[in-house]
Amino acid sequence: MIPAAILDGILHGSAAQQRRAMAKAITLLESTRADHRAQGDALLTQLLPHTGKSFRLGISGVPGVGKSTFIEALGLYLIAQGHRVAVLTIDPSSSVSGGSILGDKTRMEHLSVNESAYIRPSPSSGTLGGVAEKTREAMLVCEAAGYDVVIVETVGVGQSETAAASMTDMFVLLQLPNAGDDLQAIKKGVMEIADLVVINKADLDPHAAMRADAQITSSLRILSQHGNPDNASHDTTRWHPKVLQISALLGQGIDSFWNAVTQYRQLQTANGRLATRREKQALAWMWERIDAGLKQAFRAHPQVKHLLPALQRDVAAGRIAASTAARNLLSAQSGQALSAIE
Repeated sequence: MIPAAILDGILHGSAAQQRRAMAKAITLLESTRADHRAQGDALLTQLLPHTGKSFRLGISGVPGVGKSTFIEALGLYLIAQGHRVAVLTIDPSSSVSGGSILGDKTRMEHLSVNESAYIRPSPSSGTLGGVAEKTREAMLVCEAAGYDVVIVETVGVGQSETAAASMTDMFVLLQLPNAGDDLQAIKKGVMEIADLVVINKADLDPHAAMRADAQITSSLRILSQHGNPDNASHDTTRWHPKVLQISALLGQGIDSFWNAVTQYRQLQTANGRLATRREKQALAWMWERIDAGLKQAFRAHPQVKHLLPALQRDVAAGRIAASTAARNLLSAQSGQALSAIE
């Protein structure tokens, strides 16, 4: 049963009612209770016809690069242009306590109180790739509520942080002017999937920013052409990653950044790649949830729960190989117990 007040609040409520309904909806979707999961699925089904009209922007970068400052400056700029902006921020969860600070709202003090903005911090809760498990669902809630720009700010913990690129229309990587040497600039991972690289805090050291700009531009050219002859620089029908210099703190370069985003959106819409990207993302999301569901069902299987404690002790003590224990547990789940179990 879908809570009618939540659905009506998201689609037809006043600004205050909509915010409350969105918060309740995302909390419901993030819940691990079986009844909440069922209600969340039903809610998404009702919201789905009202989604898909926003532009989804992923923002990544190492801690200290100024992601929150940049997003606040960008959000306020976009609101002044008539947009409604939703920001989904992901905070790293402690591997010891499991808790998260969830302090992004305090860092975006001006944007967080603006009626045309909605900020939702979520813990990563051990999910890899710099995003939370239910970021995609939260994004659909924001779209259904009428926010036409949805920004996903990732944890910002390293070069493998690429999950945000698989759920957004454009993936932006923020860099510092003195982030590293030439070799650092061409490392694969998050760099090679960036649609736009932004050198923030360029005002602190303009000469270093210029060097970084040249190095990253050259690196992006190499990465885009390596193994992709169809991605030659003369092909004007497709987007080629660019490098921009800005100062989010001073508000310099924000208009140039949004102009580049607009160019990207227009080009990728015209050549059909934006639609194709979303189709692939939807299918990837389905398989991701299948994987998660299978893992949950595996852990809840009675025979697996019965065998798991003893096998864990045996693996920890070195009496059985981890791979063998895994095969035994999988066989137990499928009802084809191995002789090693019996």
